Amino acid sequence: MPILIPAPTRVEAAGNKPKLIDEYIGRVNSAHEAVSIAHMRSPGGWLEPGQKPDFDEFTVVLRGTLRVEHTGGTMDVRAGQAVLTHSGEWVRYSTPDAEGAEYIAVCLPAFSPAAVHRDA
Repeated sequence: MPILIPAPTRVEAAGNKPKLIDEYIGRVNSAHEAVSIAHMRSPGGWLEPGQKPDFDEFTVVLRGTLRVEHTGGTMDVRAGQAVLTHSGEWVRYSTPDAEGAEYIAVCLPAFSPAAVHRDA
C-alpha cells in the first residue's frame, strides 16, 4: 500500500549562512536508511565545509547555480542540470551567485551526520 508523506522535516544545515533543508524521505522524516530525498534552498554566498561522504549524492538544480568543488577542480551546475558525486570522494558545495540556489538532493544510502565526514 502506498504511504503518504504529509510534509517534510526541516533539517539543520552546515555552512556560513542559513540554508533550508526539507527532508521528505530519509532517516529523519520517514525512517528510511536506504535513500534520502531533500529539497534545498541556499542563499547567495553560502559555503559549507568540505566533505568526504559515505554515500552517492544525485543533485538536480532547479534554480540558480550550485558550485561543486572536488579534488580535480570546480564545476558550476546551473538550473536544469544535475551532478552526481560519488561516495568517498571529497567535495564542497557552495552557491556563489547573489540569487543563491534551489535544488533536490538524493543520497544513496540516506544522508546522516555520521556518514558525511565534514572537514574539521
